[in-house]
Amino acid sequence: MTAPVEDTPTPVSDQTALPTRSAQTPVLEVRDLHVRFPSEDGVVHAVRGVNFTIDSGEVLGLVGESGSGKSVTSMSVMGLLDESARFEGSVKLHGTELLGQDDRWMSKVRGLQMAMVFQDPLSALTPVYSIGDQLVEALQVHRRLSNRDARIRALELLELVGIPNPQVRSKSFPHEFSGGMRQRVVIAMAIANDPDLIIADEPTTALDVTIQAQILDLIRTAQRETDAAVIMVTHDLGVVAGLADNVAVMYAGRIVEHSSSSDLFYRSRMPYTIGLLGSLPRPDRSSDEPLTPIEGNPPSLLSLPSGCTFVPRCPIADDQCRTVEPPLLPTDHPDHHAACHRIDFIVGGGDPYAERARRVAVEVAAAKKPVDRSISSTVLTVNGLVKTFPLTRGAVLKRRVGTVKAVDGVSFDVREGETLGLVGESGCGKTTTLMQILDLEAPEAGRIVVLGRDAASLDRKERKEVRRDLQVVFQDPMASLDPRMPIFDTLAEPLKHNGHPKHLIEDRVRELLDLVGLEAAHANRYPLNFSGGQRQRIGIARALALEPQLLVLDEPVSALDVSIQAGVLNLLEKLRARLGLAYLMVAHDLSVVRHIANRVAVMYLGRLVEVGDVGDVFDHPEHPYTQALLSAIPVPDPDQERARHRIPLDGDLPSPANPPPGCHFHTRCPLFKTLSEPDQALCRTESPMITEITDERQTACWYPTARAVF
Repeated sequence: MTAPVEDTPTPVSDQTALPTRSAQTPVLEVRDLHVRFPSEDGVVHAVRGVNFTIDSGEVLGLVGESGSGKSVTSMSVMGLLDESARFEGSVKLHGTELLGQDDRWMSKVRGLQMAMVFQDPLSALTPVYSIGDQLVEALQVHRRLSNRDARIRALELLELVGIPNPQVRSKSFPHEFSGGMRQRVVIAMAIANDPDLIIADEPTTALDVTIQAQILDLIRTAQRETDAAVIMVTHDLGVVAGLADNVAVMYAGRIVEHSSSSDLFYRSRMPYTIGLLGSLPRPDRSSDEPLTPIEGNPPSLLSLPSGCTFVPRCPIADDQCRTVEPPLLPTDHPDHHAACHRIDFIVGGGDPYAERARRVAVEVAAAKKPVDRSISSTVLTVNGLVKTFPLTRGAVLKRRVGTVKAVDGVSFDVREGETLGLVGESGCGKTTTLMQILDLEAPEAGRIVVLGRDAASLDRKERKEVRRDLQVVFQDPMASLDPRMPIFDTLAEPLKHNGHPKHLIEDRVRELLDLVGLEAAHANRYPLNFSGGQRQRIGIARALALEPQLLVLDEPVSALDVSIQAGVLNLLEKLRARLGLAYLMVAHDLSVVRHIANRVAVMYLGRLVEVGDVGDVFDHPEHPYTQALLSAIPVPDPDQERARHRIPLDGDLPSPANPPPGCHFHTRCPLFKTLSEPDQALCRTESPMITEITDERQTACWYPTARAVF
């Protein structure tokens, strides 16, 4: 007999009074929340017995890997779950039950007493209405305001969140705003009616680090303005360190550790939390410190293992862990709760990952050999590279109205065994530079030399030969693998098309899978049967199939959870040392660049502004843009993060179709404001060339000054 699935509680009458603030009750109280979703394969138990409480002015960080139940928990609070969801437990706002209320009643509460900031601001805004009209609607749907008063309030909100010239920009449409500006508008809508609860679901994931810092400051401002309770849903522990008062760590649908932010970062009591922190690359630490990944993958919520769900990945699990799921109980501090049977071992100073860390340290130390550029051969030279795109108007008779200089005179080289990180904000020209290199065609201007061969002089046969030695690993592993082909065929394909002996292909595929840490027995599986981290390893194996000398890495770990990311980064380090590879890597996560790169090149509006050894650039950046970029990186250390001084940048990145005259950065430069009028005139009228300041250290600034930001 099939066990019955509990029904959704009967909707409460629309006449139920709206929640009212009370000093005696918390803003939000969640008790024993369970959420299940039916699927073709069975019932997915997405949230299992979640409990937490938030008071006014408090920030709760809700963290964990993808699929841990963070977003489902927040959507349950907002009443935005799919109709097929089945839930039980209690969610109370100011003591009033929210679960079971009908949508009409919830619509009165959403936007007025609780609001949500979604991950993708473009999907949260209506594309056919102006920004001002959408803000006015958010105000008038809950308040009796005249059109005039609502417009005035909308302009005040836009000014509060830092939208320049709000009178004009309020008439713009969402597609006319940058990603950061759209997220500012969504925050303005969220705080429009002074809600008591704000839920921010990964609000900075898709943003550049400089814009992320601005959005986090805005969330702090919004909290101060409204005295709201805030739930920050994120996978970025650096964001949590600087913002959250308390942190709840979720795994397999339940909270496994809950404490104050300081306690969690400095005195973690759950092996999963300790593993997450050990997997984090940090911008303030030397790349010589290895990352200790959490091995394995989270369990399927369709068929959870018996006992503790973390057992398959836990290095200190015992028999009790395998048979009894541990409850969330107080540890050595009454306000610090953890769900672990091995608390005594950890409280006593035991390190669950000590043995694994020693093993990884030995492996990575062998890979971290310094590169002597004076004797290493050059595998890639880019000199004076220029790439422009025409701006046209007209649907039928197109006419050119301008030019976008996407890449403007970029020069660098990559040596054998070296990793060069190419960093900068979105739109700075990083990806265009990569595509010009991968095209292996004559550039518009400048020169590209790959493994001693000039791209401009290659014929079709020579281009194919060079491509054997120049391979790429893309950002999204699923998009770069054919879902209809088993992994064996995916890896065998480049071998077949490049004349590899047929009788040796099977052995080579097995060798490649072993090289990237996958089992040969899985060769007949399809990409859908692998996790994100495993799919990225398959992408790396395919790139290595033809034994290349240079790998181009386009955001290779940005789509991965931090626990999986660490394993892929360690793998790349080991492969570089073992195979003598050189890497050219583009990444927006500067912590990853600090960990894996030997040298770093910083781009701004199509130009390089600073190049040098990764340790020198991160510890003592000389260009004001580099300093601002590094100061915006969140550090997973509460004390350090909250004591740091940010270097703010004014506005968004200028349009590459109409860059500022002189130094392209002077319109946002914090140093420019401190200069005398004659010095400012130089920045406004003349563009500084990138010049060598010291050996292998280059900067494009009229007034470079080294400054520590960590």
